[in-house]
Amino acid sequence: MTASRRMLLLHGLGGNASTWDGFLRGGALGHEVWYADLPWQGSSAEPGWTRRCDPQRVVTDLVNGAAPGCAPFDLVVAHSYAAGLVLAALAAGDVRPDAVVLVSPFYRADPASFDWPTISYSLNDFHLVFVEALRVSGASRPARTRREASHRDWMGRQLRDRVGPYGWMAFFDLYLRTPFLRLDEVRVPVLVLRGDADTASRPEDSHQLARALPNARFASLPGCGHFPMIEEPAEFSRVIGQFLESTWS
Repeated sequence: MTASRRMLLLHGLGGNASTWDGFLRGGALGHEVWYADLPWQGSSAEPGWTRRCDPQRVVTDLVNGAAPGCAPFDLVVAHSYAAGLVLAALAAGDVRPDAVVLVSPFYRADPASFDWPTISYSLNDFHLVFVEALRVSGASRPARTRREASHRDWMGRQLRDRVGPYGWMAFFDLYLRTPFLRLDEVRVPVLVLRGDADTASRPEDSHQLARALPNARFASLPGCGHFPMIEEPAEFSRVIGQFLESTWS
């Protein structure tokens, strides 16, 4: 069993701190856990929020413990959009935690792989990831009728609209920059973790990222989509625990 460390949990675009509730109910592997509702959380994001804060700076400062009375974190677990921000900070050498878990990340190794259909899918179906979040979190009961399914779709679009065009642009700009990240010098142990039924980020994204990082491992949770920490919190915790045991033993 690894000794207790300080763990920081960072939710994705349009999410909130409750993303981690299942993981926390399982004890979070016995570590001291810190988490927060970030500026891009869906319930309070306002139009143009990216112009009032620098998401990259927010994540960098959090990981480095820049808040008064805080210290740098040993372990960072980041989901989706936040995973991309942590990855960019690692590549720039701005953060150096002892270990990182990137959950459902967006990454491409080749800029030529971005084409117009990619942009169309990411933009026009952007609301679907919020619909999935509502479904798996229980915030919306299982749809038994067409009307209920329509209502959940409406709720997903409301969350999309709160994130807004500025939020989508921030996400996609970060995604577009991933082929140019200098990952070859990132020595931090990294676990790249995804659900094998994720339709938001491609399977190739996670596989390519794990290959690009010098000290990375890859894991996939069967039957999970873009939110494995919500769908299978016990298995999510077990896989991270195995990674930490091998990293810190």
